[in-house]
Amino acid sequence: MKYVLCFFLIFNLSFLNTWASDVSEAILQYQADRGALLRKYTLIASDEYYDRMEKLHADWLEELERFDFQNLDQQGRVDYHLFKNYLEKENYQLALSRQDFVKVKHLADFASPILPFIFSRRRGDKPDAQHVASTMHEVAKALTLYREELERKNDPLESWQLSETAASMVKNYITVLTEAYAFYEGYDPDMTWWVERPFKQLVDDMEAYVMFLKGNFSTENHNDDGSGIIGRPIGREAIISGLRQEFIPYTPEELIEIAEREFAWSEAEMKKASAALGYGEDWKQALEAVKESYFPIGEWPQEINRLAEEAVEFIESRDLISIPALAKETWRMRMLTPEEQKFAPFFLGGESILVAYPTTSMSHEEKMMSLRGNNPHFSRAVVHHELIPGHHLQQFMNQRYKPYRSLFRTPFWTEGWALYWEMNLWDKNFPRSAEDKIGMLFWRMHRSARIIFSLNYHLGTMSPQECIDFLVERVGHERANAEGEVRRSFTGNYGPLYQIAYMVGGLQFVSLKNEMVGGGLMTEKDFHDRIMKENSIPIALLREILRGGDPNKTISAWRFYEY
Repeated sequence: MKYVLCFFLIFNLSFLNTWASDVSEAILQYQADRGALLRKYTLIASDEYYDRMEKLHADWLEELERFDFQNLDQQGRVDYHLFKNYLEKENYQLALSRQDFVKVKHLADFASPILPFIFSRRRGDKPDAQHVASTMHEVAKALTLYREELERKNDPLESWQLSETAASMVKNYITVLTEAYAFYEGYDPDMTWWVERPFKQLVDDMEAYVMFLKGNFSTENHNDDGSGIIGRPIGREAIISGLRQEFIPYTPEELIEIAEREFAWSEAEMKKASAALGYGEDWKQALEAVKESYFPIGEWPQEINRLAEEAVEFIESRDLISIPALAKETWRMRMLTPEEQKFAPFFLGGESILVAYPTTSMSHEEKMMSLRGNNPHFSRAVVHHELIPGHHLQQFMNQRYKPYRSLFRTPFWTEGWALYWEMNLWDKNFPRSAEDKIGMLFWRMHRSARIIFSLNYHLGTMSPQECIDFLVERVGHERANAEGEVRRSFTGNYGPLYQIAYMVGGLQFVSLKNEMVGGGLMTEKDFHDRIMKENSIPIALLREILRGGDPNKTISAWRFYEY
């Protein structure tokens, strides 16, 4: 019997060692661990949450070091780099978030007496209903006194971002408190009888407190330059840190220089298209003429559908990439609301393409700007960006190939790929006319401009109003659309490097194609198909995969742009 037991133990240890060499399994385990913790520790605005998530990352970084890197295959080594980079990036972001939390957490001290009720609910403990009611009543009284004291002291938070952080913290308390009370409501008669009224009163008071916190910031640090857009410049050091996490070995100043060169190329091509339309080198006049080609009200969605099908036919007729039939079948569209269009004045996309076009509630000026900014020649260049072979095809394939890598999603891959296709189709004579060329060049100039204005903003050398003026004067944007673009860049739910990812990622893909396809190492279709099966990862690591080598523990710097 003991020999059978020994064999069983040896077999299982061998199995575990085999499993342990597969980094993708560890990534899946981490995702499961992280999901379990996020479901358990729902009070994100707490030291408990930050301590636990920091421990999670530390534990997995320690676990990752136990892998025998030299014995990993190519995919294992890439996954090792992806996972390690992700954990370090998460720690970095968590530390930044905790810094803001520490600055505002005293504003929720009044709520600490209700935490034992919230935490004990997780295990379904039987509460003392009368004590819970009394606690909520006392907390509501404490909140009233505390808010009165804040108003009397007139000591606002230093920025609107911190006031939003404080408001979100209290909203988080409301959410977990409501969830805890709902667990017992109607089930435990004592809880319902004792707690219903104190609970509702406390929630009402906390919601009013949220509104107070949202407006409780100092206008001295508001720095509104007249645009009404108040962002949060991150500075040069944070930019470089973010670029390093994307394996991009350029300084912000170098990227601005690259963008200026790309802008100059687009402007030279724009002048050629302008001359073809009879406007000489006055490309802005030609641009204005193209903007006037907007579609009649009510007929635009059908044109978008036609543009999408045209792009697919163009790509398939040249056998540039494999497009699954189901991907072509399942995309759809919806209209952006007027409120959404203040942040996204053009298309957004994925499985659904989100359409920007005038609605009845807009002013006449807003309607005309939306019409002119979404004309068919501008749109022909970006419908395929949003659908196929852009974001819809990306999402479709990401769900089916190496889906565990979705954890590492990066805009340099996501937006870079979609922009790369704009460049690739330009090279393949996708524009049918000078008007189409102007539409494609407008967007290409815009993506160069995004690098210039967003990096300068985060370096502290351009204000939001200067960014708006730059888009209007250098690129030819409608002013309302430029305002929406800048607002989206600095106050939307985007990372500070998101807007540079389009052009920078696109240029990385162009360089990689020149190396792999131009170097005769693979066909263009194989190149595109292989990219779609590696999921969303930093393009420097994708390059390691396509080149067929085994990356070392230190990834060499890839200077992908040739001046």
